[in-house]
Amino acid sequence: MTAVALVFGLEAADRAYPPPLDAARVVSAEVLDANGDLLRAFATPEGRWRLKTGVADVDPQYLRMLVAYEDHRFYDHHGIDPMAIGRAFVQLVTHGRIVSGGSTLSMQVARLIEPRGQRSMTAKLLQIVRAIQIERRLTKEQILDIYLTHAPYGGNLEGVRAASLAYFGKEPRHLSVAQSALLVALPQLPEKRRPDRNLSAAQAARHRVLERAAVATIIGEGEAERAALTPVPADRRQLPAYAAHLAELALKKQPDVIQRRTTLRRGVQQGLEAVADTAAKRLGPKVSVAMVMADAKTGEIIGEVGSANYFDSGRAGWIDMTRILRSPGSTLKPFIYGLAFEQGYVAQETIIEDRPADFYGYRPRNFDMNYQGDVSVRQALQLSLNVPAVRLLDAVGPTRLLVRFRRAEVNLKLPPNEAPGLAIGLGGVGVTLKDLVQLYAGLANRGKAMRIGDGVQDQPGPIDSEPLMEPVATWNITDILSDIIAPRGSKQLGIAYKTGTSYGNRDAWSIGYDGAHVLGVWVGRPDNGAVPGLAGYVSAAPILFEAFAKSGVAITPFPPPPMGAVRISATELPISQRRFSVTAAGLLAASSREPAPQIVYPPEGARVDLGAGTGADRIAPLALKLQGGRAPFRWLANGKPLPELSRRRTNQWTPDGAGYSTLTVIDAAGRAASVRVFVE
Repeated sequence: MTAVALVFGLEAADRAYPPPLDAARVVSAEVLDANGDLLRAFATPEGRWRLKTGVADVDPQYLRMLVAYEDHRFYDHHGIDPMAIGRAFVQLVTHGRIVSGGSTLSMQVARLIEPRGQRSMTAKLLQIVRAIQIERRLTKEQILDIYLTHAPYGGNLEGVRAASLAYFGKEPRHLSVAQSALLVALPQLPEKRRPDRNLSAAQAARHRVLERAAVATIIGEGEAERAALTPVPADRRQLPAYAAHLAELALKKQPDVIQRRTTLRRGVQQGLEAVADTAAKRLGPKVSVAMVMADAKTGEIIGEVGSANYFDSGRAGWIDMTRILRSPGSTLKPFIYGLAFEQGYVAQETIIEDRPADFYGYRPRNFDMNYQGDVSVRQALQLSLNVPAVRLLDAVGPTRLLVRFRRAEVNLKLPPNEAPGLAIGLGGVGVTLKDLVQLYAGLANRGKAMRIGDGVQDQPGPIDSEPLMEPVATWNITDILSDIIAPRGSKQLGIAYKTGTSYGNRDAWSIGYDGAHVLGVWVGRPDNGAVPGLAGYVSAAPILFEAFAKSGVAITPFPPPPMGAVRISATELPISQRRFSVTAAGLLAASSREPAPQIVYPPEGARVDLGAGTGADRIAPLALKLQGGRAPFRWLANGKPLPELSRRRTNQWTPDGAGYSTLTVIDAAGRAASVRVFVE
């Protein structure tokens, strides 16, 4: 009966005074990249670097060395090792002092989660009791997990993962024999053996681990001698500290998660941050740099720099400039030209005037205050001329441009109480760097709108809406932008890019893309102050090219041209497309009294079934009908002229395949009409 009562008494005491296992759950918050690599860690409330570590996170050989050196009967006992305790007692009696404590790994875990101020017999007895309690509640692997996470390594380093990153700059799953031996030795006397404070003591401790017979059996003959020749690191490294702004966002969105996974790629992030830091120092003390790089096929952000240096107060580094509204300068011009291509108003070699003009009192000027006269549309976009862009925006309409942006879920910020006007084309609107990258992702995807995620929880991917722009139009834009010469000192990379400078030299932009990635760069002062000499081409474009080169992503070629995409020479253009001109009434009107042409069939937005989706060998032709206009008529399908001029008001067109298409007719007076249809 006494024995039974004792057993029940111990059970009751065990339940009444359980080990403080909750203390083991307090670890550093982590932000990881898409592959699970550490981007940034945050110290615990008491200032410790304590990274959650499990058995699966460390090199198996390190684990075998640890058990062999610290507690080689770990898998056989239930918390205490009587033989080790007996040996420790004999040594105490023989030497008159404590030579070895006889502590098992379970007892060490008990001490780590419930530390005691001084070594004493009472403290040792409590460790023994706690070790038995821990063994009853946890598996051997769970016990090792706590040790690997909480073992002290000097200073504010706790756990083998934090120590491996601080001393070797790598995760513990890739440890060498020499590195494993050092990390086995340090927790016994972490302050006295810190390599950055007492290198000789660290070397001696590592040597004792390598000499231990049990360890030598594990690592193999001769390996200990080779490992002993490896230098011990004398410096402590900083733990990875990338993506400061995105890491803050991750903490805010997932406050109760220990390890927060993002869509970033650490290699890309390292490259972008290094480029931003160097560039900002070159540009001036108050100038900052922000960048967003996205996978154009998935919409995932793979690199994001909110500022050149988070801790630089002179640059207001704590402000995430990727999400601040600023004037985009000329970066919206490609979308104006794209709409003009869609509507059949121009082709690449259409002549357009670059001369002083007055648009209802709005008088745009070029950036350099000079004018080029007659230029091709291709040249006008490549040179980023202001007057031609405004001429085209006046023709396509600012409201239509904003509607297209809304298809891409980008809502520009207009000045208070102002309707959309022509100033939009030259930066008279607010937009964020992230939104610009989202718009250009549509260009990289042949007009398919793409949602860019926030890097943490927002779901990126294709936007289920009408296209931002038609494939032929986006091909024309890419064909023009990819032929712009790289900035001075930069290597031509095979990317398409556009620059922009806001009024008063406050913002410099450069947005570029290849067949799979989009990268946006902003340069300026976070306080919106002017920066003399700041300009997109000279300030932001070199950063764009350097960042693309150092991001580590391979430049992806552009896809082949879509059906109907062709660059037509000036001599082959229909007469109505050889020169573009506008008046106060819009497109240049004819002097005759005939009404402007109007397409009556197919109607705008019609879905026509021509057998394109049935797998038939031949797609049925689509009848085209118009009213008004002056013959002859030139029909265009997706910007490509049909074979012949027609004097009749009926025609037919055989599409290349299913999907959206734009049909345009231009009469002899240069007046045009367009409809958009979906071929099934």
